[in-house]
Amino acid sequence: MRSEWKTCKAEDFIEFNPRLTIRKGEIATKVSMDKLRPFTKAIPEVEQAAFYGGSKFCNGDTIMARITPCLENGKTAFVNNLQDGEVAFGSTEFIVMRARPGISDPQFVYYLAISPFFRDVAIKSMVGSSGRQRVQQGVLNGLSLTLPPLDEQRRIGAFLAKLDYKIELNQRINENLERQTFALFDNLMQENQDGEYAVSDIAILNPKRSLQKGCPARYIDMARLPTSGTFPTGWETKPFNGGMKFSNGDTLLARITPCLENGKTAFINFLEDGEVAFGSTEYIVLSPKDGIPPEFLYCLARYPVFVDYAVKNMNGSSGRQRVSAETIGQYCLPKLNSEDFSGFSKVVAPLFLKMRYNSLENMRLAEMRDALLPKLMSGEIDLQEV
Repeated sequence: MRSEWKTCKAEDFIEFNPRLTIRKGEIATKVSMDKLRPFTKAIPEVEQAAFYGGSKFCNGDTIMARITPCLENGKTAFVNNLQDGEVAFGSTEFIVMRARPGISDPQFVYYLAISPFFRDVAIKSMVGSSGRQRVQQGVLNGLSLTLPPLDEQRRIGAFLAKLDYKIELNQRINENLERQTFALFDNLMQENQDGEYAVSDIAILNPKRSLQKGCPARYIDMARLPTSGTFPTGWETKPFNGGMKFSNGDTLLARITPCLENGKTAFINFLEDGEVAFGSTEYIVLSPKDGIPPEFLYCLARYPVFVDYAVKNMNGSSGRQRVSAETIGQYCLPKLNSEDFSGFSKVVAPLFLKMRYNSLENMRLAEMRDALLPKLMSGEIDLQEV
């Protein structure tokens, strides 16, 4: 019942930046800012490093970026991958949030941190020089919150966590499927050393696609291109007014720094038959020629040797360097025969379809979570209504 909700300051509900101890020079688990994925609860990757400073946290804590553009980009995660009692550390640009025993629930605190209301206050409080603005901790401390009783917090947190758990599970499955695909691709590269293909022999670079100016079409901007995984993080529909055009079976490769170095690449296999979408002018589009599995070009675009070649052949002024489609087309790879390509396709095509299904399901789950979260956190709807 909403009548049971109480109003308090955020600092009375959340323990911000709790005191924890790691000895200087001690090897401990580290979570770097660049390891966090936008709007993703799970921490995908950690490392072991000597501690010489930084934020400290334990399982059950929430870590949120306090600096621009990381906060706006959704870099907030829930810590649950440590050993019991283990203390980890990370960027000095994290705000650590911990539930207060008997007052707040750890899962609820995480979902509060990613709720539009909380994020909006944090973002609007940022001060500092351009490009280095940070959240004012005092603004968060004094933020007035109207919150449900602890039992209701636990129910809300557990419900939303189930959605995120399924998203995380699908992501892990996709990562495993992609590793299998890359292993097969690597074997083809190593086992076939006779002769050479240029990329332009097997791919059409920036193929001609037709979209009428002003015609509504799906649009994928650079921010939606993933640094890992085959699938973009989303799209929007808007009138076409220019940009690179692509269809199912195409691979998108960022050609500009730092997007190329960061691995911004995607495989297009989710459009309707005959549909043409568009995106940034800073994409190179690779479309397979007849007999070439489209998945092969995606694997090539993620192949470390190929990426290194592309990066080393960038030209332009500092900070705006690009690699050209012509240069990409000149990259050489072993000459494969039709049996190699058909065998590759037979194995990987079903894997890409499974990754597509999981990715689309994750988009639907995320949309459901994002629609329900602010209503549950504000008491606009009750869990019994969901």
